[in-house]
Amino acid sequence: MFRPTAHPVLAALVTIVAAAVPAAPAAARAPSGCASPPAPARPVAATPWPQQRYAPDRLSPLADGTGVVVAVIDSGVDRTHPQLAGRVLDGADFLDRGGDGTRDCAGHGTGVASIIAARSRPGVAFRGLAPGARILPVRVSEQQVVEGRESGRTVGAAGFARAVRWAVDHDADVLNLSVVLYADDPAVRDAIAYAVRRDVVVVAAVGNLHDGGDPRPYPAAYDGVLGVGAIGADGTRAPFSQTGPYVDLVAPGSDVLMAAPGQGHQRAEGTSYATPFVAATAALLRQYRPELSAAEVAGRIVAGTDPAPGRGDGYGAGVLNPYRAVVESPGPVAARPEQRAALAVERPDPAGAAQRTRRLAARDRALLVAGVTGAAATVVALLAVVLPRGARRRWRPADPA
Repeated sequence: MFRPTAHPVLAALVTIVAAAVPAAPAAARAPSGCASPPAPARPVAATPWPQQRYAPDRLSPLADGTGVVVAVIDSGVDRTHPQLAGRVLDGADFLDRGGDGTRDCAGHGTGVASIIAARSRPGVAFRGLAPGARILPVRVSEQQVVEGRESGRTVGAAGFARAVRWAVDHDADVLNLSVVLYADDPAVRDAIAYAVRRDVVVVAAVGNLHDGGDPRPYPAAYDGVLGVGAIGADGTRAPFSQTGPYVDLVAPGSDVLMAAPGQGHQRAEGTSYATPFVAATAALLRQYRPELSAAEVAGRIVAGTDPAPGRGDGYGAGVLNPYRAVVESPGPVAARPEQRAALAVERPDPAGAAQRTRRLAARDRALLVAGVTGAAATVVALLAVVLPRGARRRWRPADPA
């Protein structure tokens, strides 16, 4: 696996372990302009296990992420995928000048974004946890790790720091960082601190090098960042998921189904893919409780976890439970020691206050639209009851099926 040299380089896809579904016919679309585009993939109709666990339809009446912007700082996000159409904003490309972040030559960022915001489609059970959220793509890598060997370009640590600041300055409410650097770079540290000061929820993968001695991962180990480890379908920690005091909670990260660039779906594993489940939960909370600060959102997510089946610092506070995070009153926050100050009530910040005002306005607009839609549905329902009454005397039960 990748480890930075004297010049720290961003191991953007250090956590990817490809296990794609069989390729679709050649007619399937794939990203253009890529030297080695991902193989096309066919759609998968079956319900993936994380979705069975979290039942996003149960959350939809409460929140779907509408009005919230989640920055995915990754390999880009392919907005042409049918389940991401209309959900991906114009972003930025820090790898190739002039791009808008919507080209994905590795498939990693598209998969991450889909776990957050993929919309429902006929015949496909997979959907994102916060399908109303908008994705801000920030492209920093096209690196892939195949059979333990990495290939492809990534930005350096300074470029990654600029990408973080760019996302914050372009109204991101949540940062999804499915990336790992194994060196504490001052520019990256300052960029993360900038995001925290600006009232942005920062969520990061803790890395896949448990067998490599659990080297300290950044940005996950920085103050104010929610570090996410991975579990399998049985709820136990994935063997690759790192352990250490930087793990705040765990989420599904083995055999995870996600969108593939162009169309279709693929399966993969890694803490990269556990991270967006937490970022999506943050988006739900930012919509449902827009008055909460980023630190308070993080505190609710940690406090709302389910007990983990195993023990040790590989699980943090426990297993992500989006429903509990949204609806339950927060209890004591079981944060790692160096993060407690970051999860406390933060200092007043004009930019953060302005962001919360925007979120409140976005929620009010969403409620207004929902109210108008509900009123129209009520009228239709009343007409459906009133109009058929004249013909009811001729009603008869349907023939048995």
